[in-house]
Amino acid sequence: MGTYAEYLERRAQAGSVTGFEPLWLPDFLFPFQRSMTDWAIRQGRAGLFEDCGLGKSCQELVWAQNVHKHTGKPVLLLTPLGVTSQMCDEAAKFGVEAAISRTGGIPAPVTVTNYERLHYFDRGDFGGVIGDESSAIKGFDGKRRAEVTEFLRKMPYRLLATATAAPNDYTELGTSSEALGYLGLTDMLGRFFVNDKKTVDVKGHYNGFHAPRAYEQPAWRFKGHAEEMFWRWVASWARAMRKPSDYGFSDDGFVLPPLEYRHHVVEPDMPSDDGTLFDVPAVGLREERAELKRSITGRCEKAAELLADADPGIAWCNLNAEGDLLEKIIPGAVQVSGSDDPDVKEERLSAFGRGEIRVLVTKGAVAAYGLNWQNCHRMTYFPGDHSYERHYQAVRRCWRFGQQHPVTADIITTPGGVRALESIQIKTAKADRMFDALVKHMNNALAVDRSAVYGTDTEVPSWVR
Repeated sequence: MGTYAEYLERRAQAGSVTGFEPLWLPDFLFPFQRSMTDWAIRQGRAGLFEDCGLGKSCQELVWAQNVHKHTGKPVLLLTPLGVTSQMCDEAAKFGVEAAISRTGGIPAPVTVTNYERLHYFDRGDFGGVIGDESSAIKGFDGKRRAEVTEFLRKMPYRLLATATAAPNDYTELGTSSEALGYLGLTDMLGRFFVNDKKTVDVKGHYNGFHAPRAYEQPAWRFKGHAEEMFWRWVASWARAMRKPSDYGFSDDGFVLPPLEYRHHVVEPDMPSDDGTLFDVPAVGLREERAELKRSITGRCEKAAELLADADPGIAWCNLNAEGDLLEKIIPGAVQVSGSDDPDVKEERLSAFGRGEIRVLVTKGAVAAYGLNWQNCHRMTYFPGDHSYERHYQAVRRCWRFGQQHPVTADIITTPGGVRALESIQIKTAKADRMFDALVKHMNNALAVDRSAVYGTDTEVPSWVR
């Protein structure tokens, strides 16, 4: 029988430690980066949930180099589109041998590729895998998401890194845990949560009763006193940070410049076709989407006006028609759309980062993850899908540590679209509360040495000796 400490650890469902003693922790790491990387190497299968601009790239590269030295095998580093070249540039700067592979070859100890090209690679060739901007995985279609999860499943060393681990609910933490080999999503929900179903109609309103054209939507809440245990469990396999001082380190060099939100409400270009005499603000997702379509020209013209003196600038859109019109009416604009060839997407996104494109037109689903665009501090944004994470990620491409200028984000919406802004604000507050809880328990995990809590002086019941 194991020790009493091991028994308590199993009961706590803490993440098991499967890593090794770090072999290389270079001086170029800031103290907080060194601490996070050291822990991730020792953990073996870990999640690093750090805010934009805190240097997740260099931590990933150092982790990869350690795994390569320890296993004698290369490490596969998966990134969103457009980030591969950026990651290799970072590697060269830090003296890590990394190269891009698009067809399954292994050109360097750290092989960098896109999630979209994972099917070219054999899991057995690698000693470890890194999922950069891992929160993007949930946005993949079912086949690709299953492919990523299966590739990770039996890899001995795994690292997930993202800035927004769980912006709207707790389920993404479950998917991250599952990918790392800890509790699966279903097991996590069953252990810590109760499913309170609520009725939602087609317009997205909570009715509280079974109305026609309604469906059941799960609403997860903590069981009894499970919240403390849940965050302790997450802290056993993940670390979260918004700024270095979250863990008592200095914030020197990591203070963000001002961010200014400017809101613009544009009336639809044409009235609704529902027979009403006057156009009224949209209510519900279906009406909001119709109102967005009826206001495309006005909203795009407003974006063009606001970006007329931006060099560079970004125009974030949601609909294909928006992107096509923005590219047409904004001088020097280049669009990156979802239908573009992956190589074309990568080249255009990289070109914008190099300052070769004045205004980039794109969607959050295409370019909101992982890219460092501190060279830009002007953007327009169409909030059409109520997505907190997409909004957050889009703004943080520019408003991130290392940005030298105040950032201006012009939010352009319609009278009915104001609800989308309110929804994003509510989700932002919820995400902040979740991050507060996560950081609190991360601090506890760092401050309390389990060996001190369950040491040799602890009185152990005779029945477990």
